[in-house]
Amino acid sequence: MILENITMPQFTEGLEQTRSVIIPFGSVEEHGAHLPLGTDTIHVYELAKLTSELCKVFVAPPVWYGLCRSTSQHPGTLTISGSTVEFIAVEIGTSLYSHGLRNFVLISGHAGGTHMASLINAGEKMLETLPECKVAVLSVLDLSAELMGSIIKTPGDSHAGEVETSLMQHLRPDDVKGSSPEEYPRFPGKILARNKLKAWPGGVWGNPAAASAEKGKTILEREAELLCRLITSLEKFAG
Repeated sequence: MILENITMPQFTEGLEQTRSVIIPFGSVEEHGAHLPLGTDTIHVYELAKLTSELCKVFVAPPVWYGLCRSTSQHPGTLTISGSTVEFIAVEIGTSLYSHGLRNFVLISGHAGGTHMASLINAGEKMLETLPECKVAVLSVLDLSAELMGSIIKTPGDSHAGEVETSLMQHLRPDDVKGSSPEEYPRFPGKILARNKLKAWPGGVWGNPAAASAEKGKTILEREAELLCRLITSLEKFAG
């Protein structure tokens, strides 16, 4: 049940079938020279919608903006603060809770560490303030990690590489502009890089050449199955 597409009566009827909701988070962020800036949001929202076809769950409209630290200097990347990410997540969750939702899946197509920490903080705050809620927080990388070695062949692939290029070739083929060279960031360990473009000039983490539209379709379907399992586990969780 896609919230933006249903009516008030349909929402009320939906509550008789499920009290679970997916809240997708993404970003407007560089994805190499070949993928659209909205890749993360496109991926996670299409995943959420496909999941809703496999199991009973509401899907909230996506949040298009996230905290982008490593890519903040790349052309086109937009970033908001971690406190804003946290605030938005809590506000959306609280509003949905007031309308009867109780099981919340905060899933992000953008997997930056500081961004995900903000979503985890939001989930913890929801547990503190919404007495009957249950919360799961994850990124799409948590799902694709289970497909490494079988469907996904590039070790450590995570950004604008094999996985995301495959997904965009499947979901938005007209928006894929060729390819980009295989690349991996070279950030100096625990030392924070002032010049992030120098450490990661092309903005790719993986190998786009290993991508295919057929692989993208398979990845999305498998991710949706895994997300359905998580929702079932969350609904049954008693802790």
